[in-house]
Amino acid sequence: MKRNFLLAVTGITFLFVLSSCAYIGVQRIATDTSVDLSGKWNDTDSGLVAKEMIEDVLGAGWLRKYLREHGRAPVAVVGKIRNRSDEHINTGPFIKDLETALVNSGEVEFVASKTERDELREERAEQAAYASEETAKSQGEETGADFMLKGSINTITDKIEGKSVKYYQVNLELIGIETNKKVWIGEKKIKKIVKQSRFGF
Repeated sequence: MKRNFLLAVTGITFLFVLSSCAYIGVQRIATDTSVDLSGKWNDTDSGLVAKEMIEDVLGAGWLRKYLREHGRAPVAVVGKIRNRSDEHINTGPFIKDLETALVNSGEVEFVASKTERDELREERAEQAAYASEETAKSQGEETGADFMLKGSINTITDKIEGKSVKYYQVNLELIGIETNKKVWIGEKKIKKIVKQSRFGF
């Protein structure tokens, strides 16, 4: 019995040492390097889709028409981007990529999102109560958005014998807030072939 106990302890120790030796290490790479390990939606997809779709929306006729009729740049806000895919996608970075591309274009002015506006309103309310009259910022002076950009990320996955095809479709719409008119509809598709190893390691 004592011998069996010692063998069991020795086996556990061996497994612990073996698992400890399995650590390979970490390699730092440039943040703009395209890396696709699983075939799932990643930062490269987010950045490329946002860039191409913003170029599309800014090149469409609605912008020239708005500038001609109003004589100023339109004001936009990004609404909800819904994840309707079959995987977990954090839409926050994608929304931020859209905002960055819009703002940096210089063609459209941008206002804070609903969550950001709520935080700013709370700050102004506190300033009204605690800040000096000379420095407190007034309520009711916000810039209203003319358009809202919203949309969804969808996927279709086809699998067979260790190979799968991931098909992503991103749909965006630009909607006039006052009129509810859709002035632009855009679509971007990504297709990936993912080959999986037959072995579990």
